[in-house]
Amino acid sequence: MIKNGYADWIDDFTAERERRAALGDPDWERGALLTPALIRSVQRFQVGEDGDGAELRAKARRAGDAGYTEAVGFFVAEEQNHARILKLLLAAGGAATLSGHWSDAAFVRLRRLLGLRTELLVLMVAEVVALRYYRALRDGCADPLVSEVAGRILGDEERHVPFHCRRLREGFAGLPPAGRRAVTAGWRVLLAAAALVVVAHDHGPALRALGVGRLAFVRDVVRLSGPLAATVDGRAAAPAGPAAHRSAV
Repeated sequence: MIKNGYADWIDDFTAERERRAALGDPDWERGALLTPALIRSVQRFQVGEDGDGAELRAKARRAGDAGYTEAVGFFVAEEQNHARILKLLLAAGGAATLSGHWSDAAFVRLRRLLGLRTELLVLMVAEVVALRYYRALRDGCADPLVSEVAGRILGDEERHVPFHCRRLREGFAGLPPAGRRAVTAGWRVLLAAAALVVVAHDHGPALRALGVGRLAFVRDVVRLSGPLAATVDGRAAAPAGPAAHRSAV
């Protein structure tokens, strides 16, 4: 019998969909002031948010938990909405989207190497980097439309990370403690490398314009990863329910 242990997350994703529909889109007509560096940066993140999530949903179905599979569908829909509003933000600033980017292609290849746990570990790299990036974009850009869009996406990412942490904690529960710690240690190394090589290199000029130095960005990402790793490998308490992670944005 398939157990639905994700009813709280399904309820949360449903409530968020209804709240988003009632709120409506930002006012795109007011336009956005985007510098060339910011355009290049947002374009690359837009590529990363865009995708149908077919591989993740297929792996979730194979895991045999109908509730989790349904929740993953909601997660994918929110990520697709991020791609949509970033595309509209770029259009409001007179810029187009990219057809692809090497960093996104590399992440996709890594995610598809093995099963659901590997998919989620690599996905979590992008999600944790996104936490710091969208906070910088929200707080460091003087343009109100850019700040609003970044704040909306950040609020979603703050919910997505504990959602993935819960599944990863369950997925690695069968390993001995040393094995779980080895997995999360390796994940933190991958995250630091991604933050340094991909984000700090590709997005350095934009981050600098937002008031965040490259090394400071990497340090912040690494700092964020510590409590998350402890949650996944069991050194810390299990993730709180979704209501605890709702952003005030």
